[in-house]
Amino acid sequence: MDCQRKLFDIPDGVTYLNAAYMGPLLKSAAEIGEKALRKKLTPWDLPISDFFGPPNRFYELSAKLIDANPDDIAIVPSVSYGTAIAAKNIAVKSGQNIVVMADQFPSNVYAWRELAENSNAEIITVPWPDDGDWTSAILNTINDQTVIVATANAHWTNGSYIDLVAVGKKTRTVGASLVLDLTQTLGVVPFSVKDIDPDYMVTGGYKWLLGPYSFGMLYVAPRNQGGKPIEESWITRKGAEDFAKLVDYKDEYEPGARRFDMGEKSNFINVPMANEALEVMLGFGIDHIAAYLKTLTDYIAERARKIGLNVADDKFRVPNLIGINFDDGVPEHLPKVLSDNKVFVSIRGNSIRVSPHIYNDKSDVDRLFDVLESAL
Repeated sequence: MDCQRKLFDIPDGVTYLNAAYMGPLLKSAAEIGEKALRKKLTPWDLPISDFFGPPNRFYELSAKLIDANPDDIAIVPSVSYGTAIAAKNIAVKSGQNIVVMADQFPSNVYAWRELAENSNAEIITVPWPDDGDWTSAILNTINDQTVIVATANAHWTNGSYIDLVAVGKKTRTVGASLVLDLTQTLGVVPFSVKDIDPDYMVTGGYKWLLGPYSFGMLYVAPRNQGGKPIEESWITRKGAEDFAKLVDYKDEYEPGARRFDMGEKSNFINVPMANEALEVMLGFGIDHIAAYLKTLTDYIAERARKIGLNVADDKFRVPNLIGINFDDGVPEHLPKVLSDNKVFVSIRGNSIRVSPHIYNDKSDVDRLFDVLESAL
């Protein structure tokens, strides 16, 4: 594929290399959202089918994205919501341990800290590996007392790669549960639940998936679909489509992961926008997107090394996200110089985190390094 900047409302003077912070909406998704917003002006024209049809399409598209069944998908507002569901449904005993990475994003940490405290279990934090090999570091930490491995496909600060096939295999070997936050890779790095077999996988949709804020997806493995939800919503119960009989209360849920849906999952604005973004990305093909983004991050690595800056070895990073590392920390003046020149990246620890998407090309990388070289 080639650069798809035309699908976005990004001015010519802006170099936006910060999808890991917030992905811009597609112009087509914004138009759909605007039309959906106006529906609320005339609620008498809102059909009951809108409560169910668009969410059902979201399940179908999300399932295609991860090689799952639509019944395995739940709609959630955030990663923390999804990890809270996992934490509520995984039995943890005194003396067991929960494995997380150093500096892991907090949405996939806080629930485990509380669970460990309430269960008299231990949080084991895998330290930053000196050689950049997070996979080996995680595998060497998992032991017979591990009950949960909570991780990602890449470290959110700099794109360091984790081999989830290997981690999933080791997790199953010790009888632990695998809980994944794929917010920084899903949609731009190929992923299949059939290859990795997580117990739970959650992602926010507002970054790489180019969707709206406060809207994401949760995969729940079939073996865990009999668990307890956080909410007891009317729309997750069997027969909810029949509004005339909603007070004929039912204990039975809709099948699959539907019981874990958030309340008001039918959000008439967010769902259509999320669906449009998924349609577009699936249309390009995740393999093609990953290959395209790798050409950009490889170029970033090449340019960084030429001016004496460090990046992770190619084998230890994902295709969509790269950290440019400064041994003594990012110079204090650099963030302002970049933003003043309308070059937008993130500063994370001792790294500049650069995260291109399908609206970027090599000219954006050249612009980034023009500014860096003049400022350093």
